[in-house]
Amino acid sequence: MPITMNLLTLPALLLASLTLLNCVEASAAEPTTTNTDQVVIPEVARRDVKLPRFPSNDFDLGLYAGTYSTQNFGTSAVSGLRLGYHITEDFFVQSVLAQTKVSDASFRQILPGGVFPNEKEKLRYYNLSLGYNILPGEVFIRTKYAMPFSLYLIGGVGSTTLDQQRRATFNFGSGMRVFFNDHIAMQFDARDHIFQLDLLGKRQRTQNIELSIGVTASF
Repeated sequence: MPITMNLLTLPALLLASLTLLNCVEASAAEPTTTNTDQVVIPEVARRDVKLPRFPSNDFDLGLYAGTYSTQNFGTSAVSGLRLGYHITEDFFVQSVLAQTKVSDASFRQILPGGVFPNEKEKLRYYNLSLGYNILPGEVFIRTKYAMPFSLYLIGGVGSTTLDQQRRATFNFGSGMRVFFNDHIAMQFDARDHIFQLDLLGKRQRTQNIELSIGVTASF
């Protein structure tokens, strides 16, 4: 069916179109505003949190026992106390105080009165040493258990007292530390204590080997 349009309605249609176009342009030109005001203001009460204190385990204290071979005077049992401080993971310092007994029984067979006033005399020593961990790792017990350990070198200076003679002493050696847990460890040490003695009418430098085993506690 053909569409017919009255000439009188055409101007009205054009006027309505122009009015609608003007409204669209006006609305597009107006700036868009958004409400940036915060609707909900959070009010959270802050709590004082107490941070946990983790032990550093930089210090260790331990006891040890073993054998001390005094040059020219045989081998005797030795016992001592260790106190250490770990400067870094590699370096540590350690002080030692120990005591053993020295016997001149073999000399009394050929020398009247022996070398010492008494057949057995106490030998005491202390030292301060610097250690270096050269080989950290693990030691395996059978096939199911493994414990951390470290192999270290150590050396230092100190003093040895025997028969009222006090001599400067150098010590050096190596050891191994096996950790049962974060606080308890077992140490195996081999050291040479070097000092001079004047007991047989001639001053000589002596080499004195010490082998020991001990337990230390870290804190």
